[in-house]
This record gives sequence, C-alpha cells and structure tokens, in this order.
Amino acid sequence: MELSRYVYTFCWHELLLFEALLEGLEEEMDRDPRVCVMGEDVGHYGGSYKVTKGLATKFGDLRVLDTPIAENSFTGMGIGAAMTGLRPIVEGMNMGFLLLAFNQISNNCGMLHYTSGGQFKIPIVIRGPGGVGRQLGAEHSQRLESYFQSIPGIQMVACSTPYNAKGLMKAAIRSENPVILFEHVLLYNLKERIPDEEYVLSLEEAEMVRPGEHVTILTYSRMRYHVMQAAKTLVNKGYDPEVIDIRSLKPFDLHTIGNSVKKTHRVLIVEECMRTGGIGASLTAAITENFNDYLDAPIICLSSQDVPTPYAGTLEEWTVVQPSQIVTAVEQLCQ
Repeated sequence: MELSRYVYTFCWHELLLFEALLEGLEEEMDRDPRVCVMGEDVGHYGGSYKVTKGLATKFGDLRVLDTPIAENSFTGMGIGAAMTGLRPIVEGMNMGFLLLAFNQISNNCGMLHYTSGGQFKIPIVIRGPGGVGRQLGAEHSQRLESYFQSIPGIQMVACSTPYNAKGLMKAAIRSENPVILFEHVLLYNLKERIPDEEYVLSLEEAEMVRPGEHVTILTYSRMRYHVMQAAKTLVNKGYDPEVIDIRSLKPFDLHTIGNSVKKTHRVLIVEECMRTGGIGASLTAAITENFNDYLDAPIICLSSQDVPTPYAGTLEEWTVVQPSQIVTAVEQLCQ
C-alpha cells in the first residue's frame, strides 16, 4: 500500500490580523453578492485600520459604501438592508462611535426578528476596533462588550488571533442572526500562519489555548496575551494553568468551560472589560449557577478599573490587568 495516499500537505500563508479580517471579508463578498460593507472611510481610503483595503476598487462603490459621519443613520440603513435581503457589514471605525447608534442596535437590530413575529431576519455584522489602546484617550478606549451584552437577540464574538479573526468574520457574515464582532485596536498587527484552505469557525465555541490541571483561566481578546505571558511565569513556579479563550461573549460556551471547571475546580477570569456589569460578572454568575458544586475556591475576576481610561500612559496601564496580577491571583487560588 502506498504511503503517499495517507500523506496530506497542508498549505499555509502568513497574515496580519487586519489582513485576515480583510481576506475573510473578501472571500465572503466573492461568494455571495448580497454581502456589502458600509461605514466611514471604508471605501477608497480602505478603512481606518485597512480592514477594507482594496474592496471598493474590486466590488464598486455600491457594495463598499462610504457613509457620512452619522452612525445612527448608516447603522439603521444597514439594518433595513438586512431586512430586505442583503447581508451588510457595518464598520463603526471605532466601537465607541457606535454608542451613537445604540438605539438602532438595540430597538431595531436586536428586536425586529421578534417584534415582526419572525417575518424579518437581520443578518447583519457590526464590527470595528475597540479596547484600551496606547494613549488614545477615554472616548477612543471604550470596552463596549458590557454595553451590548444585555440586548436580547444579538450574538457577540471577540477575535484574538489572525486565524480566529478570519474564521469568525466568515461565520458572522453567514449567520442569520445579528452579530457584533469585537476587534482590538492593539491586535491588528499580530502575525500568524493560517490555512490556504477555506475554513469557518463556530460563533458559539471557546478555544482551548493551553490545557492544564491546576486552574482554569478564562479570557478573551487582548487579555489572552497577558494571560499567556503570565502562564510562562506560572509554569516556572510549578503551576499548570488551563487557558481558554472564550471567544463567544454571548452566548458563553458553557460546555467547554464546564468541562474545564470539573477538571481544575478553580476559576480565574481575566478581562479588559469594566468590573461592574462586565463580561466577567456575567461569566461568574453563569459558572456559579451551573458548576458551583465543582468549585474548591471562590471565583476570582480580574477586570479593568471602573474609570474612564486615562490619557497618561502610566495611568492607562494601571487601569488594565497586568500579567503580574494574574500570577498573584493564581497563587492565591491554588493555596
């Protein structure tokens, strides 16, 4: 029997995270003529972070539509387009600006499928950069996951690597539900090899980043990298942390999370979201409700400070969870 019949060659190419988002978006626009993009400077400028670079030239100004500076208007237009059969992607340029469209996202995007008795679907993707950058000031350093998580009818995912950025982008575009895709402003230039073959990820699955035995660390977006930096120190100290990137912020992947809790019996949540009413608070409640009998210690949640993000670099750093704090929390949990 020829061995070559059982040898498969996997081809890869290297992309930055913003290029992976662009590649996923372009593939879906090639695949489905109903997919379109709208937002400020998404056209010939190519997007503020170049996620839509070159798309206007390829697909034309009607499928890649530059809009006025009016988030409520063009978000409402995107929702209307989704109701009538298109599959729009709305870019917020900065997620903080989408607060101007909160009414459209909440009262229209999240509710119209229900209030119409199922007559309308809203297959829209709302995406853009957010998170605490490097001295971008309070209004450009918002963590809006906590604002949107309570809206019924909306899914939320957060990408953290070029691989999952492309896979989640493609999945969000194909979904029949409205999806908010959170991108972090400091992760756009991360580089990773991704497969040449097409792939689509699940919008409702967490990613096992590092299997371990002693403690479950749940995180997402930029904090994944602070956690992995801390994990190196923890391993040198004799700890074996299990790291999970939850990716799906709504709904949570309680199957993956639950299996980990049943194994380690200790949970640390690390997020960049605010402490009060944040993703970590919701995740703590879900774990306590479903897996409390498996916990050998109280859940610890490390979150950003409940203050507007300062402009000063040192103060900005103090508002965000740092790797040393993660190491200290694990040591406390495992005493």
